[in-house]
Amino acid sequence: MTKDVLAKYIDHTLLAPQAGIREIVLLCQEARRYGFASVCVNPVYVSAAANELEGSGVKVCTVVGFPLGATTTKDKVNESENAIANGADEIDMVINIGAAKDGRFSEVETDILDVVTACKEAGKKLGKNIIVKTILETCLLDDAAIVNCCLCAKKAGADFVKTSTGFANPKGIDGNPLPNGASEHHVKLMRETVGPDMGVKASGGIRSARTLITMLEAGASRIGTSSGSKIIENWDESKEVNNKY
Repeated sequence: MTKDVLAKYIDHTLLAPQAGIREIVLLCQEARRYGFASVCVNPVYVSAAANELEGSGVKVCTVVGFPLGATTTKDKVNESENAIANGADEIDMVINIGAAKDGRFSEVETDILDVVTACKEAGKKLGKNIIVKTILETCLLDDAAIVNCCLCAKKAGADFVKTSTGFANPKGIDGNPLPNGASEHHVKLMRETVGPDMGVKASGGIRSARTLITMLEAGASRIGTSSGSKIIENWDESKEVNNKY
């Protein structure tokens, strides 16, 4: 796989709360240079990113209900509409994780559906198709809940299901931290559930070419990472691992 092809899978991400405008500008410059699919920034920086990336072909992605998913659906809708008005092309919304844990999947589906509907309508007014990705926070859910949430997202008309925010803090019964990002198992499960036509985004803890390839082979069609530039710069097109996919 060439670097140009690889870059088209990557959402170049900076969601740290301490990120300032200079870091966002640099993120956008890197995205232009490498031709990433998008930059993913917090809502406060959508306008700045849209200005920096105008005419580049790189999309502006932002997060909604982030990172907990515990805001009301109305808040998520308002946040989405505001982001789109400011120049966002893609919305990554966090689902109602508590509802999913409780098995209240009709609420999960309604939450997603209302955001998807609002995004598509707002995009239509601007003459563009807004992509909506649903963040499941897979590290907090069992396999059955992940399957049900994927089905909710699919029925609600979302474009992608996404693994993680990267901000969750799961712990084992011993109190020690557990992995909080994308896993090969979860990506495979999500792909098997949604089928071949819906997007699957792997995000959280993807910092190397080998991990990225593992996620693509598991079924991911988009990769969220804050290490996009490092991965591209260190990409060796001659290595076998890069030619497997």
